[in-house]
Amino acid sequence: MALEQHEQDRIWHYHQVDNRSSFDLSYPRLRFLAERSAPQSRILNIGVGSGYLEELLVRRGVEVYSLDPSAESIGRLQDTLGMGSRARQGYSQDIPFEAGYFDTVIMTEVLEHLSTAIIHPTLDEVRRVLKPGGELTGTVPYREDLKANEVMCPHCLKTFHRWGHERRFDAESLTALFGEHGFLMERAYPRAFPDFRRPGVGPLAKAVFRYLLGRMGEPLVAPNLYFRARTPAASR
Repeated sequence: MALEQHEQDRIWHYHQVDNRSSFDLSYPRLRFLAERSAPQSRILNIGVGSGYLEELLVRRGVEVYSLDPSAESIGRLQDTLGMGSRARQGYSQDIPFEAGYFDTVIMTEVLEHLSTAIIHPTLDEVRRVLKPGGELTGTVPYREDLKANEVMCPHCLKTFHRWGHERRFDAESLTALFGEHGFLMERAYPRAFPDFRRPGVGPLAKAVFRYLLGRMGEPLVAPNLYFRARTPAASR
């Protein structure tokens, strides 16, 4: 069952404000995205989670901007990283930045939360704020079994996805969706994001095994679909 916007906001307020440790397993994925971000570039991150990606990008010398519905999460970025007006409360279907402003927009584990009524204007807005030839990158769950994560509220009896996911993606469906909005897909493939920094032979072997299964799209490791797309370059 689809969630209303305010219901999605409540789920993410809980995770981003009251249960930030729920993002701990995402840190290898966020490091992967940060390492592929060019220093001195201007990047908008939509959906801030715990704020760890912003920390990484600041350390890397990126001019980072953030957009999120949670006022508390945005306030935390403004206070801890001194982002000021570069961190703004708002929604992806109405991005409060000027056209052609960003080199890159990052959306990691965001698109799967967006209903049909929101995802199309969101992609139009992302294209609007990107420079010609600008990059849209991030991840979504790969071929997720949405029913497997469905729960029921014991108070109102409404069924919903425990993380608020609304849609399922594979490389073909995501490429087609992006194409509808003028994006040219460069990379779209499944992979897991194990932590290769844990010491010891055992953890390393497990990380390699999980990575290989992720590249195969094996549901056992709950892989993500990594994507990188661009807007058309300016005509000469």
